[in-house]
Parts: sequence; C-alpha cells; structure tokens
Amino acid sequence: MTKDARRFEGYGVLITGAARGIGAATARRFAEEGAGVLVADVDAAEAERTASALRKRGLAAEARVCDVADQVSVEEAVAHCAGTFGSLDVLVNNAAHCTPDAPRFEDEPDEEWAADLDITLTGAYRCCRAALPHLAATGRGAIVSVGSVNGLQDFGNHAYSAAKAGLISLTRTLAGHAGPRGVRVNLVAPGTVRTRAWEGRDADLEAARRLYPLGRVGEPEDIAAAVAFLASRDASWITGATLVVDGGITAVNSGFHQALPRPDGVRGT
Repeated sequence: MTKDARRFEGYGVLITGAARGIGAATARRFAEEGAGVLVADVDAAEAERTASALRKRGLAAEARVCDVADQVSVEEAVAHCAGTFGSLDVLVNNAAHCTPDAPRFEDEPDEEWAADLDITLTGAYRCCRAALPHLAATGRGAIVSVGSVNGLQDFGNHAYSAAKAGLISLTRTLAGHAGPRGVRVNLVAPGTVRTRAWEGRDADLEAARRLYPLGRVGEPEDIAAAVAFLASRDASWITGATLVVDGGITAVNSGFHQALPRPDGVRGT
C-alpha cells in the first residue's frame, strides 16, 4: 500500500464486534491505512488473536473486552482507545445480536426481542454517546454503523431487522446533532456476507448467491472498504447517509425475474 493510501495515519479507531467477520476485516483495513485500532469485542481471546495478527504485520492494534450492553464497559473502551492512540477519531458500531425467529410471531419471547435491540441498537447508542465528545474534539470525527438490508426490506428476523432499521433512523438524527460539532455519522447496509454465521450452510449461500445481480454474496472486505470510505476525508461532505452495499439485491427483484419468463421465453437471468 502506498503512502498516499494511508488515509488514517495518526487516527485512533474503535471498532465493536471486531474479533471476527466484518469487524475483523474492518480492523485490518483501518490498520493497513495507518490507524491505531482498538479491536473491541466480548470475546477476549478472539479479539486478542485478531489484534495480535495485525501487530505481527507491524500494524498498530490492541484488543479490549467491550460489552456494548454495559455502559461502563463502553466508556472504559472509549477512554482506552483515546488514551492509547492519542485520540478517538472514528467509531465503528459493528456489534450486533440476531435471534432466529420463532415459527409464529406470537411465540416470540420478550427476552430475545430485548437482546437483539439492546445489543444492536441501544449498544450503538451507548457507544455514540460515550465517543461523541472525543470525536468532536478531533475536528475530523466520524461514526460509521454497520446496519443491514434487513433494516430496509423484509429478509426475516423481526427483532434484528427492527434494530437495524432503528440504526438507520439514529444515523439520520445523530447526523443532524453532530454535524455542527464536526462529526459525520453514516451507515453501511450490507446484504448477505460470507461470515462465520454461514459456516456449514453452503447450500443456503449458493441459493442466496443466485439471487444477487452481481452473481456472488459479499465478503467481509467489501463492507470494510465501504466503512473506511465513509470514515475518510474522501466522504467529507457525506453525513446522515445509508450506503447500501448489497450486490444489487434491494435494487433488483431477482426472484420475480426468475419466476416469470422474458418475452423470448427464457426464465431468469
């Protein structure tokens, strides 16, 4: 990577849910571009493995246990990031919780609904609240939340989808509040991404792949690139936005096209 590509030289970046998957890929992306990265996660061992792998490459990274459901844990992680790297310039809200739907909506238990909202939505709120004074102090602060196409259309998972839709709303309202303080707030909404959640479900991933106009599901690095863009000065006039990174699935009704023949008699694409 050339020096010109190191957009985050001297930045301190806090990423929640960063031990694996999209979070780990995002940590790598920021570290490769010069940032000091705090790999924050409830899984201490996995967080340390991710941070250690970056340090072995000569990159700046530390691991920290952070439970976004616990305000004290969040505040300690924020303070640790700012103290370790000299500032907190970017917050990436990636931690999430997704409970499978009950067969019938009326059988959804309150505690599972509450867990999805508390970690996915309220957890991001806690992190934003703790980080905002630090982000405002840098003059270049940015918040990027990892949402989901579930917040835009029906892909199942009632509670998770409601939480992700709430994140989109929080992104807009917080952008209005934080903008005058020099902090931009945006969100990336991924489609299906090949992460640990899909391990052992190759047939499901293949079925999903066929629905994507670009012919593949996403990789964690696809989302990391979008997060890094929105956090960078390349996006200096973007705030309150939802950037959909989904291979076109929310733009094109692939199922409809596959179900009905085209005028030439060929089904699908």
